[in-house]
Amino acid sequence: MKFIQGILIVFLFFVVSFKSEAQEVLSGLQQNSLIQQTNKTANNGNRSSESLLTLPFKDDFSASNVFPDAKLWLDRNVFVNKDFAIDPPNTGAATFDVLDETGNVYSVATIVPFIADYLTSGKIRLDSIFVPSNQEISPADSVYFSFYYQLQGRGDRPEKFDSLILQFGYPSGEMIFDYIDSVTLPVDTYLLLNQIDTIFPNDTLFAPEGCNPGLYYVADRVLTWGQDVTVPCDTVLKPEMNWRSVWSVPGVSVNDTIIPRSDIFKQILIPVTDTLFFVSEFQFRFYNFGSIASNTNPGNRGNVDQWNVDYIYLDKGRSKADSIYNIVSFSNRAPSFLERYESMPFRQYRSDPTNSVKHEFEMSITNLDNISHQSHYWYEVMHSDGSLYYRYDGGVCELLPYALGGFQTCSLSCGAAQACPPVELLFELQTQIDSTSYIIKHFVSDSTASNTLVDSLIYHQGFYNYFAYDDGTPELGYGLEPAGAYVAVQYKMSVPDTLQGVQLFFNRTLNDANYKYFDIVVWGDNNGKPGNELYRKERQHPLWSNDIYGFSIYSFVEPIVVSGVFYVGLFQSEMGSLNIGYDAVNNSSRYTFFNLDDQWNESQYNGSLMIRPVVGSKFFIGTAELQSDIKPTIVIVPNPASEQISISLADAENFDPEYIKLYDLSGRMLINKTFNPHVDVSGLESGMYFIQIAGSNRKIVTARLMIAR
Repeated sequence: MKFIQGILIVFLFFVVSFKSEAQEVLSGLQQNSLIQQTNKTANNGNRSSESLLTLPFKDDFSASNVFPDAKLWLDRNVFVNKDFAIDPPNTGAATFDVLDETGNVYSVATIVPFIADYLTSGKIRLDSIFVPSNQEISPADSVYFSFYYQLQGRGDRPEKFDSLILQFGYPSGEMIFDYIDSVTLPVDTYLLLNQIDTIFPNDTLFAPEGCNPGLYYVADRVLTWGQDVTVPCDTVLKPEMNWRSVWSVPGVSVNDTIIPRSDIFKQILIPVTDTLFFVSEFQFRFYNFGSIASNTNPGNRGNVDQWNVDYIYLDKGRSKADSIYNIVSFSNRAPSFLERYESMPFRQYRSDPTNSVKHEFEMSITNLDNISHQSHYWYEVMHSDGSLYYRYDGGVCELLPYALGGFQTCSLSCGAAQACPPVELLFELQTQIDSTSYIIKHFVSDSTASNTLVDSLIYHQGFYNYFAYDDGTPELGYGLEPAGAYVAVQYKMSVPDTLQGVQLFFNRTLNDANYKYFDIVVWGDNNGKPGNELYRKERQHPLWSNDIYGFSIYSFVEPIVVSGVFYVGLFQSEMGSLNIGYDAVNNSSRYTFFNLDDQWNESQYNGSLMIRPVVGSKFFIGTAELQSDIKPTIVIVPNPASEQISISLADAENFDPEYIKLYDLSGRMLINKTFNPHVDVSGLESGMYFIQIAGSNRKIVTARLMIAR
């Protein structure tokens, strides 16, 4: 081996696969694609502020997303989100789990509890304050540290050997290794210095002049003229921290007869009294112990053991009774304005707008103080271009402390205008487009305080070309066992339309372990459960999108006309979980059914499968159709008819009809033949039917036909 000058770099990649073993089972995600995608574009360098932080230290995780605020925190292990926590003190929380900052299960994950996520503060001046004047701090200044925590939330319950721990830290006075600083140089420098023309694998490249001479890099590839090479330059030291555990809480045993409610946030207050902590570089950190299942239960070898932490607050002049805050805020996500769905096709909304939209919706407004406040709530509905559509003002109302009254209540006459406000106007019936969206902004303020705006929430209301019960975020994965099982989700058309395909979201697993074959099936209705089979697309397999939580489209070769209640789902033909994305926030379990042994049963889990039927003439998502792309109109004469009809097409430029189909209201196809403008309908019973004509450019148009005798 030649000694030229380097350091050997080893990359370790490890993820854990899992599969379901029960009939209907939920499991934790094996990867978080939102974290992975955000991590690709984030700055991976020094993420914390170089300047020291001062009191007060406060973070409620409402302003950051995915990763903690780099101005306050040193690491990015926890997941900042609005999904896993139930009823947090305010919107957003930090979730501790067993996924690292890349979105994968930790490589060291085992069935034995291991340290998983860290949340470490930046260095805090706990020796002095500087506003309104310079002043030293001591234990006599009554410094308290407080936070809220929640076990499990919408995720997985930590077991009794798992735990959440809080530590306080102070410098020991010693310096320890932090990291190796590096420098990038032209390879030409080494080649000229050593009078060679090639550096081969396993050759050693020593640090250049001005760097620590004891450092080197072992080449892992061939290097030659015109290339660059990165070599270690210096050993960077940092002050050693002494860490002391000041609080911890264990998980829950599965054998416990009394299980604590997982939707309650508990507040912890800890006095800072030891003089060792009153230094210029005080720090604190949370971390959790987690554990994954053994290989005998691979379905649970994904993301498990969640803890949620919110509203971390460190300041002086507090007391043991200082567990209240002069804050009026929102909790939980902003809701959809739609009655049944999170999103629905715009054409279906236009056909029945009154029944498609909620009369009222729920807002979770909290008061963290111990006295009542006068809260003012309003919302604004904006067009997708940002222009105001309308504004609703819920007025001012007394808001009791959360400890006494919970969220703002609907029982009060004024409270109903804030906690259960109406959808004041229907969305516009824009007939010239097939897709649109609105931005709904919610605001709450404390009219008794000097600060005008206390909190806000934003929601994007979509009217695209699909039905969706889910909000697009999979907190869990859904699977069925054994092979031969069906799962179906119920949808309802307000007017008949063509079903073009299905969007599905599958969670990613190690080595694509859930790459298993399934059939996509469409059913009619049978008294509120799946009935006769209308369509089957066989031998499909999971597809994955590169987008964040991206769905994949499975198009139908021949789109089918559906009306009224119908069902879309999967037949699983192989053993092992397909791991379909499962939204744990929105609950549509009464519309979700699974079939084992020819019996349809309502799903036992609260949540929504990420299965979205696509209807209409195109696979556009959230984009208005171009005005130049005018669809032809079917003209039927006579209509109503009894014996014979003649068909013509208006606005049919660039549209060559190829075949014609006729369906009844159940979606049953009665005619399927090459297009002919003259059709014999004498054999049809009186009632409504649908004529579908398809052209060579895959454009499909549909019209109603009445038979009357």
